[in-house]
Amino acid sequence: MRGKCNLTEFSLTIRLVRYIMVYPLKTLPVCRHFPLKEPPMSYTTELIKNVAIAGHGGTGKTTLFEHLLFAGGVIPRAETVESGKTVGDATPEEIERKISIHASLAHVERNGKKINLFDTPGSSDFTGDVILTFRASEFALLTVDSRAGVQIETIKLWRNLENRKKPRGIFITKLDDERADFNRALADIKEKFKTDPVPFTLPMGSGADYKGVIDVLNAKAYLVQGPGTLEKEGPIPAEYQEAAAAARERLIEAAAEGDDSLMEKYIDKGSLDAEEMHRGLIEALAEHKYVPAFAGVALKDSGLISFLDFVADLGPDPRSARDTAVDAGGTEKEVSIDPDKPFAALVIKTSYDQFSGKLSWIKVISGRLSAESEAFNVSENKKERIGKLYTAQGKKLEEIKELYAGDVGIIAKSATCKTNDTLSAGDASFNFLHLRLPEPVHSVAVNAAAKKDDDKLGEFLLRATEEDKTFRYLFNAETKETVISGMGELHVNIILDKIKQNQKIEVETHIPHVAYRETITKKAGAEYTHKKQTGGHGQYGKVVLEIAPRGRGEGYQFVNAIFGGAVPKNYIPGVEKGIAEGMARGTMAGYPVVDVEVKIVDGKYHPVDSSELSFKLASRNAFREAMKQAAPTLLEPVMNLTVFVEEKYLGDVMSDLSGKRGKIQGQDSVGGIGEIRAQVPQAELLRYSIDLRSITSGTGSFSVEFDHYAPISGRIAEDVIKAAEAFKIKEEEE
Repeated sequence: MRGKCNLTEFSLTIRLVRYIMVYPLKTLPVCRHFPLKEPPMSYTTELIKNVAIAGHGGTGKTTLFEHLLFAGGVIPRAETVESGKTVGDATPEEIERKISIHASLAHVERNGKKINLFDTPGSSDFTGDVILTFRASEFALLTVDSRAGVQIETIKLWRNLENRKKPRGIFITKLDDERADFNRALADIKEKFKTDPVPFTLPMGSGADYKGVIDVLNAKAYLVQGPGTLEKEGPIPAEYQEAAAAARERLIEAAAEGDDSLMEKYIDKGSLDAEEMHRGLIEALAEHKYVPAFAGVALKDSGLISFLDFVADLGPDPRSARDTAVDAGGTEKEVSIDPDKPFAALVIKTSYDQFSGKLSWIKVISGRLSAESEAFNVSENKKERIGKLYTAQGKKLEEIKELYAGDVGIIAKSATCKTNDTLSAGDASFNFLHLRLPEPVHSVAVNAAAKKDDDKLGEFLLRATEEDKTFRYLFNAETKETVISGMGELHVNIILDKIKQNQKIEVETHIPHVAYRETITKKAGAEYTHKKQTGGHGQYGKVVLEIAPRGRGEGYQFVNAIFGGAVPKNYIPGVEKGIAEGMARGTMAGYPVVDVEVKIVDGKYHPVDSSELSFKLASRNAFREAMKQAAPTLLEPVMNLTVFVEEKYLGDVMSDLSGKRGKIQGQDSVGGIGEIRAQVPQAELLRYSIDLRSITSGTGSFSVEFDHYAPISGRIAEDVIKAAEAFKIKEEEE
């Protein structure tokens, strides 16, 4: 090629050369326009980089993902989210709602490296898919809107990354907006994350005057071109030379953190040469000693080349990372991502495709996996026949021959694989630690409108739990309800809408019943004689029971205090069964009884008419009589609630929690984001995701987990009893 060529032309030329190397010239088609599509190749561990793009909703993750694929030569043009044609948002529900719901995987090649890119959802309702990409990546890129600064979901993601000690960077987006301010966004990051980001790119102008970015490390400027055209490389304009020089000094300081010898040289000489700087930046980033920051406007294809160069040349590769394995004894240990060890991998995600069927996403931790081979599913204790292997460009699968340690790929139509399973070369004595996912916070009871569809509905709800481990589906035998739970109302509704549209099943929903309990508050006793004559052998059994309350959470205890054979030992199992039946339905509202000691102190039997059944029935009735005399009370489940809101909503949220009988346990505030910790009865939280969204204009989020049972009385207890009676009448009518 003569003269200068742009990046796209250069990338196509390289790909053409690689194609010729793979296929002899005599096989090339004789046509005017040579097809540049080449067979996907496998990349060894040192050539792989994994990047998760995450952040608050609306910060431009999918747009950045799309334009990085364009910059990498993967797609001929970048589409907008509004068009419904992006690589990242490819499912019908994502296209309809114009938001990311599922994690998406694609890759580009840059400087000989394969860069796996994950696009992730921004809503807390779909945080499960974000967390799995963090597990699969060695580097996370958090997008921050240059106008709004750091937002709640980004703070939560940052905390998650802190717990993982995961290297991360910041990409400040939308710098062409009139309200954009790069330096203000950096200051906000510094305040809220208590870290001072190191800019690798600087914006040239902002708003309508935005011209492009300066690549500080490589001392280049990249100028915005026309729509659909990549940024153009050029010299740094004179007015930005001073800022670029100051930013480069920051890079040298960050590089000096790489190891002690570099720090000593920097202190002695005040600088580092290019090779030392390069090495130091790699080592310091792998140990999360600095946070790189990038500027750009993805819609104008600006800031992309510098970022891809950074990832390819400096980004952590899998060999610098660790995963966690759990041995047979439950002991956790760190394991390196090592291509020289036997094959082992973790299934990080399961999805179902209309054409390809079941797809199992795997992160290879050690060794390599070949297509048309065999592996062992440690979790299922079964052999797994591996058929075809794929890498992905969004929903498009590309067949490959093998996957090396550190890479992420897909097994199609697996017979045994499910999310969190461990695969290995042989019968390994360990499993990889399961994904650390949050507990669901929003539940609804569901049933098919047509009873004939109940089984079919259950089948597809079960499949949904396979695809999304933050979604739960269970049948509550106590309340006789099918209950589904997710990370929010939107999460649950999207799954139900998908079933309605695809399977044509009408689904009815209602607020689930709370699993109340009953207990006693004082000691009591009762005796009961079960006697029945039927003409032949009769039934006879007499028991005398004493019951006493136990501490909250201490459960049930049975004490056999019989002396002298008043009740023979062979009838004691019948006594225990009768007590268990009595405890299954309390005397107040029919809820299970907990935290009770039951002692059998006396009884009487008949040598002919007594049986285990007789003593079971006598004990059941004796327990119920004793309970009525023991001042029974209702117990309700109380939850630990953690709420994340902007400071301006703190008062409203705490006032709302007080109205929900909540007890505030503590409060923190970091950089304008408040964290409220409270204990609240579960009955008050059944629609809390909806309530919090209303109070905080959709910006708040929360987590919840069970803590303990607590007594209730008065009007609240009366309402619970009335509801239980109404439910019992309905059951009898049905």
